[in-house]
Amino acid sequence: MTTRVLTGITPSGTPHLGNYVGAIRPAIAASRSQGIESFFFLADLHSLIKAQEPARTQRSTLEIAASWLACGLDPEQVWFYRQSDIPETNELMWFLTVVASKGILNRAHAYKAAIDKNEAEGLDPDAGVSAGLFMYPVLMAADILIFKANRVPVGRDQIQHIEMARDFGQRFNHVYGKEYFPLPEVVIDEQVATLAGLDGRKMSKSYSNTIPLFAPREELKKLVFSILTDSRAPGEPKDTEGSALFQMYQAFATPEQTAGFARAFAEGIGWGDAKQQLFERIDAELSPLRERYEALMAEPEKIEALLRRRGQQLREQYAVPLLKELRHAVGLRDLADVPKAAAAELARSAPPVFKQYREKDGRFYFKLTDGEGTLLVQSAGFDSPRDAGQLIAVLKQAEQGDALQSELFTLEAEVDAVLAALATLRDAG
Repeated sequence: MTTRVLTGITPSGTPHLGNYVGAIRPAIAASRSQGIESFFFLADLHSLIKAQEPARTQRSTLEIAASWLACGLDPEQVWFYRQSDIPETNELMWFLTVVASKGILNRAHAYKAAIDKNEAEGLDPDAGVSAGLFMYPVLMAADILIFKANRVPVGRDQIQHIEMARDFGQRFNHVYGKEYFPLPEVVIDEQVATLAGLDGRKMSKSYSNTIPLFAPREELKKLVFSILTDSRAPGEPKDTEGSALFQMYQAFATPEQTAGFARAFAEGIGWGDAKQQLFERIDAELSPLRERYEALMAEPEKIEALLRRRGQQLREQYAVPLLKELRHAVGLRDLADVPKAAAAELARSAPPVFKQYREKDGRFYFKLTDGEGTLLVQSAGFDSPRDAGQLIAVLKQAEQGDALQSELFTLEAEVDAVLAALATLRDAG
């Protein structure tokens, strides 16, 4: 059975070595596994929450798309598409919005963090908080559910969003009475590498300590040689533990190469020589990728055509048929089918009912009808409504055909149909 795995990629500037080692390289390797149908999307709609800079959004989307393609993502073997090219996602977001609990959204980490920051600064709790930030989890849920993803690899800070997607999907399934969505599972890869940056802290744009993934060769060398090291001189043994330089080498080397580098540390390799070896090791892996990246960036129209083509194929195969089904499920239907649809709904939802009444002869009667009004049981006349009611109470407990034999009422339908209606009444009670 095929497992669908969905990965979102936010276009937020040029990727760096930490992105490559921690996300891009392992995700591409995983996409080649047997029995996996992979979905990779450029989350350009999500990016608008943080930055309303059109040129930057456009440039970042191009750079991120080119980066993943240059690193070996095969767009013919996986679904590689742009979020904004799947308009059905936005419609699904609204369907989920109307069943999503505001209380759950109030507890979203990003929203709570913004509220807490405002309160700490003595501001209105919602100052500067956009509806986009508040509704971010619903759009993310739509991204996941529209392609019925089974697994979603995320960092620990994103686990809550997958839990919300499960909640919204489950709620929709319950409200509309069918398992329209499988519930996605979180995938946390404990082995994913976290690369140290130039100053030893985690490589991050927020620390300004990154090495761009496709920096030109000379710039790459300059940045590698600027990695922070201690003052131990050549000949003095050096620790691999806590060394950003060693950790970075390990991320690009084989186990045998890493073992050799560790021995060099123990034997007192000079920092300049160590940095030269690190530069050569990184450049050996990235040089062919850099060439592919530069070629892709020189022809953005090809990337655009690829994304549009794959997005359209994805819509036709999955998104459009699903939304057609969901529109019918929520009642957005062909108006010409209203009477037929309404009758079908009524037949499914209306329970059987006992009706008591008094005829012109002054006597009291009852009858049992099904949800469509078909007569199942007709009583004889009683002197008082109490007598009729007592017999109804007895009838409701009937579970066998023998209990339906009486001169006080007649069956107007098959015994099994009457027993089924009585069972429905008991279950409802």
